[in-house]
Amino acid sequence: MNGPDQMGQATATAARSGPAGCFVTVEGIDGAGKTTHVEAIAQRWAGRGLEVLRTREPGGTALAEALRELFLHREMDALTEALMVFAARRDHLVKVIEPALARGAVVLCDRFTDATFAYQGGGRGFDLAVLGQLEAWVQQGRQPDLTLWFDLDPQVAARRRAAARAADRLEAESIHFFARVRAAYLARCEAAPARFARLEAGGTPAQVALQIRAVLEQRGW
Repeated sequence: MNGPDQMGQATATAARSGPAGCFVTVEGIDGAGKTTHVEAIAQRWAGRGLEVLRTREPGGTALAEALRELFLHREMDALTEALMVFAARRDHLVKVIEPALARGAVVLCDRFTDATFAYQGGGRGFDLAVLGQLEAWVQQGRQPDLTLWFDLDPQVAARRRAAARAADRLEAESIHFFARVRAAYLARCEAAPARFARLEAGGTPAQVALQIRAVLEQRGW
């Protein structure tokens, strides 16, 4: 039978472990406010003694960041976009994400494959079966443990983007494009309800933060 000291140690270990070795992704259309909350999530876990690796897609490695610049600023068709994103993703997985998860870090990634299905599949209307095949080849079964989806009306997102920064190639797309992206995110959410947490991102930062806290606390994170 465990004594009080042993029980206390076990509780402390469980609190420290939390999402250790878990892969968490943050998704949503441009302007949904993801970046505002990623830092707070990272600080929450770092404050508990966890290693937190913050990264992004496309990006996260020297090669993937170079591909990101091409992807965001050069014209290309939907197949080229998809191939470029998945090439960057493979390098990212092999060099950064998988090693971090193997050593017990929490990986907190701004976008992952759901964004490809949303932007290239929904926004561009690209063949979802091809995207699914690329996903299988590149990821070899790796999926996020939790995806926080910041859901926001495209018109509200457009106003936020216009007030914040100059648009890149994708951010300059039409409201109709972003409506298709949002619908594709919804389809991904409905297909994987255990993985997705849908957040109403139209509220104040404090209101959104409360939703995030509720999701994490429900998982004991």
